Formats: sequence, structure tokens, C-alpha cells
Amino acid sequence: MDIRGKVVLVTGANRGLGKAFVTALLEAGAAKVYAAARDPASVDIPGSTPIALDITDPASVQRAAEQCTDVSVLINNAGWLKYGSLLAEDSIENLQQHFEVNTFGTLRVSRAFAPILAKQGGGALINILSVLSWLSPPGTGGYSTSKSAQWGLTNGLRGELREQKTLVIGVHPAYIDTDMVADVQAPKSTPQEVVAIALQALSEGREEALITDMTHAVKASLSTERPVYLSQ
Repeated sequence: MDIRGKVVLVTGANRGLGKAFVTALLEAGAAKVYAAARDPASVDIPGSTPIALDITDPASVQRAAEQCTDVSVLINNAGWLKYGSLLAEDSIENLQQHFEVNTFGTLRVSRAFAPILAKQGGGALINILSVLSWLSPPGTGGYSTSKSAQWGLTNGLRGELREQKTLVIGVHPAYIDTDMVADVQAPKSTPQEVVAIALQALSEGREEALITDMTHAVKASLSTERPVYLSQ
């Protein structure tokens, strides 16, 4: 798909990876980019169209869908991460919040915009997943579990939206140099690197984008007798 002339909506667009997506899309010739955030006043990207969207609020999602009826590419980027043990006293609440944002939020927005994408000839839906869809290091159990569910959700949406010719792309980065993992001491991709690979997958019609060599290696290990998640 050629992004030139297309109308795109990016969730979580006020900072980090979302902001990088909006900037790159405008530079690539998108006709309009809706930059969605809970507080649209927090969006400061020249040329973008800020809109209010709280992906945990069904009414907010519905209002956004009613406002943005010309979207042909939807990028589900908004996400949430809080470290904590799966055995901690607050682990249930932690997991519920991760699912509310990362999994149910993705589904709410995808479900609301699927008919809009259909009216545009199918378009594309891009979900920002993670290498932690397949791994769960200590302290990331809530996030990893929700991302595993989001991966399954992406695969399910791909099958259900194929008939309306919607391309569904799952993007699996490792660590990205954003505020979310500012305290993590590990190699990180820049937001711009992630965006470039994701948009290349879109232009080539590929259904999955693996961002780093580590992500490729982890994915490849899943079909072996000793997948990486057993030895982490």
C-alpha cells in the first residue's frame, strides 16, 4: 500500500513511537493524520489533526469513529507498561489494567473502525505488539501476558477482516528508546527505526514486521525443541 494520499489514525500519538509514526506519515505524503490522545492538547505535531481518544472508554472510541469516517489506515499504537511480579498482592489489578489498555483497547478501536476501513476498500490495520508477546522476563508478566493476548487478537482480526480486504500487520519491536523503558539498560531501537520497518511492511503488503535481530531469533526459536521462553 502506498501511504501517499491516505488518511491515517494513530493512537497514543502525543509522544514516543506514536509521535514518530505521525511525523513519518506526514513526511511520506499522507493526506491527513489523526493524532489521537486522551488529551489532544498534548499533541504538538505540525500538520497533524489532533483528536481526543481514550481507548479504555467505549464512548470515547465511538466518538472518534464518528468523527474520523475517512480513515483508511489504523495504527493501534497506544499501550501501557507497569513492572511487577505475577505473585505480588496487586498482580490481578496489574494484569487487568494491562488487558484493559493493550488488549481490550486494541479490540475496541479495531472493532469501531473496521466498517470505516471497509468503506475505504479495506485499507490496513497495524497493531504494535512486542517481542514480549513470546517472552515473559521476571517483572514483565502483566505486560507480556497482555501482549500475548494482543498477538492472538491480531491473528484473529486478520482472519476476520480478510474478506473485506483489510491488511492486518503485527509489528514486534524489542526495546524502543522511549519514556516507557527509559530505565532499562539494554540495546534499544529508535522510534524512527521501528516506524520505517513497519511502514515498509505496509508498502510491501506483509502481515508481520519483526524489528530487530533478537526479535527474529526469538520468533524462529518458537518452532524448536527449546524455544527461548523456556530458558529465559
